[in-house]
Amino acid sequence: MLLVGNGRLITRSEALPYLEDGAVVLDGGMVVEAGPLAQMRAKYPQAEFVDARGGVIMPGLINVHTHIYSGLARGLAIDGFRPTNFFEVLDGQWWNIDRHLTLDGTRACAYATVLDCIRDGVTTIFDHHASFGEIPGSLFAIKDVCHEVGIRANLCYEVSERDGAEKCAQAIRENAEFARWARDEDDDMIRAMFGGHALFTISDKTFEEMVRANDGMTGFHIHVAEGMNDVYDSLRNYGCRPVNRLLYNGILGEKTMLGHCIHISPAEMDILRETGTMVCHNPESNMGNAVGCSPVLQLYARGILLGLGTDAYTHDMLESLKVLLPMQRHNACDPNVGWCEAMGMLFRNNPAICARYFQKPLGVLEPGAAADVIVMDYKPFTPFSAENIDGHMLFGMMGKNCRTTIINGKLVYRDREFVGIDEDRINAWCLEQSKKLWGRLNHRAY
Repeated sequence: MLLVGNGRLITRSEALPYLEDGAVVLDGGMVVEAGPLAQMRAKYPQAEFVDARGGVIMPGLINVHTHIYSGLARGLAIDGFRPTNFFEVLDGQWWNIDRHLTLDGTRACAYATVLDCIRDGVTTIFDHHASFGEIPGSLFAIKDVCHEVGIRANLCYEVSERDGAEKCAQAIRENAEFARWARDEDDDMIRAMFGGHALFTISDKTFEEMVRANDGMTGFHIHVAEGMNDVYDSLRNYGCRPVNRLLYNGILGEKTMLGHCIHISPAEMDILRETGTMVCHNPESNMGNAVGCSPVLQLYARGILLGLGTDAYTHDMLESLKVLLPMQRHNACDPNVGWCEAMGMLFRNNPAICARYFQKPLGVLEPGAAADVIVMDYKPFTPFSAENIDGHMLFGMMGKNCRTTIINGKLVYRDREFVGIDEDRINAWCLEQSKKLWGRLNHRAY
């Protein structure tokens, strides 16, 4: 049993949203109780005390769209790579990287991503993986790393025809085998979706094979209308828009999540609403790839469950939040929009997306919820209260404020040190794997 206290407590619970000097008690992977520190210490004297040192105690953050396979790309320059459009970004960089990823490279990417997430206070990730260099067993390799380090994860593989029929078939099998494993294991730390890349890389025949292989086990996680490529391909080759294609192929539904959805029409938004399909927005990635601004305000107004991800551009969800709000205001030419949408996406909608897959409630500290807690080093120099928590989050905090991370009731990162993990050994091994990957990409030694 753990008792996390001596700090400001943010619970995101309607019953008890904030305590100036609060504590949360954790046991068996769940929250037992939250309340005033003195009261909790008196009631649970046997609990191990985790000192927040005057910081902010809050629920772990959730990233509903990232890419582990980009974990070794930091600082990489690919010789001759000078993209002028989105397709060239995909083909010259990201597809190029994943074509050269071995299973060991995938494991290294997973370590690099998961450790950084935990440092930034992220306790749950939805990953969308691709390693066309070596597909079989890749999701299981990522799962093993997630188990070892202790993060909560929902995993899938990116089906695509871009590298031929055999690789596409392997991707479908990897999704199906992992989804069956996750269903049978029923582990609330690891869940599965059925992944697919952009629609312009998937034919209707492949969609049929994906639906058949999935056999209703789980929902789909697919990139949709990130660039205009999807729109042009769907209209030219199938006579309809991207979301209509997904509807006709039986992909949409309450357990399916569509990444990006930048270039979709009002009618497509209505289809998403009527089918209960989820959407995830990735603001920094969209800006970096110059693909446009997601219609967040319109999606939100229609009642579509819209979450916030990073597309692996960062692992810091607060950084993603900081970009989301001004991006929407800039696009709308209105400085008075987006606040409720931005805060709702990270702190309410991301937990709601998790609720469609994980059994225990996430993103809240109340009895019965998952024991996913972070402690942020943050000493405000302006008034801090229940009324202005989100303002302090947006303008004062960043992921690197995280000093302690608890996932499923276990201390995995305490006072900026990993618990039970040899970080230096892992970093050294990841460095060797990244040198091998970079060497394969640029045909020279590093």
